[in-house]
Amino acid sequence: MKFSSFGQKFTKPTGISQLMDDLGDALKSDQPINMLGGGNPARINAVNDAFLTIYQQLGAADLLANQALENIGNYSNPQGDGKFIDALVDFFNRHYDWQLTKDNIALTNGSQNAFFYLFNLFGGEFDDEQNQSENDKSAENNKKINKSILLPLAPEYIGYSDVQVGGQYFKAVLPKIEPCKHDGDAGFFKYHVDFDALENLPELNNGEIGAICCSRPTNPTGNVLTDEEMQRLAAIAKRFDVPLIIDNAYGMPFPNIIYSDATLNWDDNTILCFSLSKIGLPGIRTGIIVANPEVIAAVSALNAVVNLSPTRFGAAIATPLLQDDRMKALSDEVIQPFYQQQATTAVRLLKEALGDYPMQIHKPEGAIFLWIWLKDLPITTLELYERLKAKGTLIVPSQYFFPGVDIENYDHAHECFRMSIAADEQTLTQGVKVIGEVVREIYDNANV
Repeated sequence: MKFSSFGQKFTKPTGISQLMDDLGDALKSDQPINMLGGGNPARINAVNDAFLTIYQQLGAADLLANQALENIGNYSNPQGDGKFIDALVDFFNRHYDWQLTKDNIALTNGSQNAFFYLFNLFGGEFDDEQNQSENDKSAENNKKINKSILLPLAPEYIGYSDVQVGGQYFKAVLPKIEPCKHDGDAGFFKYHVDFDALENLPELNNGEIGAICCSRPTNPTGNVLTDEEMQRLAAIAKRFDVPLIIDNAYGMPFPNIIYSDATLNWDDNTILCFSLSKIGLPGIRTGIIVANPEVIAAVSALNAVVNLSPTRFGAAIATPLLQDDRMKALSDEVIQPFYQQQATTAVRLLKEALGDYPMQIHKPEGAIFLWIWLKDLPITTLELYERLKAKGTLIVPSQYFFPGVDIENYDHAHECFRMSIAADEQTLTQGVKVIGEVVREIYDNANV
């Protein structure tokens, strides 16, 4: 059976498909798996209890039952569930005074769905109007230009790499790597945006960038771009008349998995993307886009074609939690402290296992991962991934996190791996133990 170019592109093996396949295989395996490779959030009792309470209220045998039937028995419009959008508008205006209206928010079936839309709206083939005269705009003479999505700091999220329909239109800037301490301890580093390299990119200066995008906190590294870095990115985006897209899946105000000082800003040139996944609801696939009305109208039109409408079940659970600020309280008082403690535990375990070896850990500033750099590792971390997988421990190798980078001659892209800290302490302990044993053996054998 022959597939189109579209079919061939989206059925070939990718980093994200491998990640999700490994996650699914681990969940159905009859053998114990140390799952340190997936993006699934932790099961936190206080958070689960809040969701269960709302779920039970929706299905109660009284007038509230109508709410449950309404949410599973009717489509929303393509923009998304109206009650949830109203709750979001009120929430953001109450806490941030952004003066949003319902025309500033659209829902999607998860944030991956949102980035599929956004990267194809702002990246790919465009009419080259700048270099075309008014007398030369006939269909036959229509000139085209390919625009890329600019990632100002690589490594970046594994799920970005393969979502563009027309190819892979990414341009990324390698990071400045700064050695640093964490809680007074050495052995850490932090990525910073290399603004000199960024602002001198030919593609930015010749109109070949369609949007700038970053995640904050960053998946995979847990890096939180500073407020100063965000202000400079916003200014650059405005100067070159492109939107700044911010992936806020782990950020403020929910789930607020950020341990450093940071503020959240929005304006008409910014597109903020949120998700209900990392507060503990990944299965309901609910993404949130906050943007100017033109972008929201475009996303709504895409929803109508691709999905008819976004799912309503996540909206039904989240709406009351937004209205009375329980979601914010859970994020600030339960979710954030939980992951900060998980990060502390995972760092301790890694230091115990590999403290005498050339290991560096990216400073834990947020998200649900640690990013480990094994300097001068004798093998690639893709090979390390295979060895660990054979021993029942899953991580994610670094090479998949560099869209827009020629990694063939960039050793750093083959020396790191992402490790989830969402697992229970026993799984963390067992998983890091296996990682330590395998990595020590690799270094020791290379030095014989």
